[in-house]
Amino acid sequence: MQTEEVLKIALTELDDHKGQNIVTLDVRGKTSFTDYMIVVTGTSDRHLKALCEYVAVKLKENGVIPLGVEGDLGSDWVLLDIGDVIVHAMTNQAREFYQLEKLWSVEHVKETEQQAG
Repeated sequence: MQTEEVLKIALTELDDHKGQNIVTLDVRGKTSFTDYMIVVTGTSDRHLKALCEYVAVKLKENGVIPLGVEGDLGSDWVLLDIGDVIVHAMTNQAREFYQLEKLWSVEHVKETEQQAG
């Protein structure tokens, strides 16, 4: 299955199961370990875990086996590794603290400035 198809399935499942503030980060060319990161906010640790489980089940139905899951009940961040797509399901508090979107956009700005300089 193509990366874009995996991305679409993940985004659809997260939206269908009430994931909040879903953001896709295109990190192709910025890192070697994945092409896309999805950052999504859940309402509780159970919601985070469930969001990742829904995505994993739907992908398995389509022949894609996720590589792994990190985080469990009691965690404020659950990571689902699908290879070329990584899902970061976070509580609002964790998302504000870690600011992944800002981290990756700052990296991009630094790379752009170095190339221009």
